[in-house]
Amino acid sequence: MKPQNVIRILIALNVLVFLAWSFPSLGIFTPEYMIDNFLVSYDRLEEGRYWTLLTSVFSHNMLLHLVINMFVLNSFGPVVVFTLGTARFLKFYISAGIVASIGHALVSAFIIGNPEIPALGASGAIAGMVLLFSLLYPKQKILLFAIIPMPAVVGALAFVALDIWGVIAQRGGGGLPIGHGAHLGGALAGFIYYLVIRTKFRRSENEPR
Repeated sequence: MKPQNVIRILIALNVLVFLAWSFPSLGIFTPEYMIDNFLVSYDRLEEGRYWTLLTSVFSHNMLLHLVINMFVLNSFGPVVVFTLGTARFLKFYISAGIVASIGHALVSAFIIGNPEIPALGASGAIAGMVLLFSLLYPKQKILLFAIIPMPAVVGALAFVALDIWGVIAQRGGGGLPIGHGAHLGGALAGFIYYLVIRTKFRRSENEPR
């Protein structure tokens, strides 16, 4: 499968879940069903709703949130798919999303002190993908906030620093309603995955062509 087609399928899944949130009158899923099954939080996991670790990764209920995440996914995703291959990319993306959900649950419960905070969105999985991209191609130029050009690894680390600051602010009762814990969890998954594959990646890059 072509890398761009893999990304299109992921985008389509996110759009479908967004439509389920946006048009409950269609009668496919009720708002209560979506809340119970497409939001992740520490207390939901305690209730045994472990599937929300994954379903929340494909869940958006605000158009701007969806558009931003899908734009970033479409910008970086094809390169990472081409580098890893379709099967490896999908395993990584799903794993990063699940780790991101766990990160949100743990941060909200044990650092912020509110286990009921719900989260949704592909941001955590995408944070892992972007960090992996930046480690594989550290000198590749990217635009921070779509404006400031800088090496990929610098931009990715800047976002990690912002998320750490965000968690500290939320712990103090401030900050923005952003799932910084999910972003950090996804970034951690991307970093660990890079450590696992870097030897093989470097060896393949040095092979004669």
